[in-house]
Amino acid sequence: MSSRSLNKVLLIGNLTRDPELRYTPQGTPVCTFGLATNRSWQPSAGGERQEETEFHRIVAWNKLAELCSELLFKGRKVFVEGRVQTRNWTDAQGQERTTVEVVIDNMIVLDNKRKEGQEESGSYQQKEYPEETATAIPVDEGVAAPMPAPAPEEPDKKKKKAEKPKAEEPKVATEPEDEKINPDDIPF
Repeated sequence: MSSRSLNKVLLIGNLTRDPELRYTPQGTPVCTFGLATNRSWQPSAGGERQEETEFHRIVAWNKLAELCSELLFKGRKVFVEGRVQTRNWTDAQGQERTTVEVVIDNMIVLDNKRKEGQEESGSYQQKEYPEETATAIPVDEGVAAPMPAPAPEEPDKKKKKAEKPKAEEPKVATEPEDEKINPDDIPF
């Protein structure tokens, strides 16, 4: 009978390099990046505050790998959750090597930094829409758009509706085709 065990890692840190996205021969995406975590403490005997930095190799697979590649860059602060994995491999010179890495299954971006050259877009901006659309409460760019205003009805149609109520179909917000979703606006 096997006993219970747990292999779980939770890290909050900054990326030490841009993510590298590659694909296996079967076409599975895999993304790797470095993460630095800091720890500081005051020695019990007194003296100056001490600080230590640990560097971690992070690996993400499948859709999470693609998201990491799109959203992350050097210096960005993230939370990652996963498991420790040790791999043995042979390098080009025939030397046996061991790599300890954190294979993640969850990632949350903790800052709102932008890549250099990327313009900052404010949240909750009111957009200008043509007159035939109704105005709505300001929304995040690319998340939802206001519903079109209903067309004016003829007087005799209003009487028929008043006599025989029908179940309304749910209204669905559609995204205008000319707007693009900014990955940084997606709440993770």
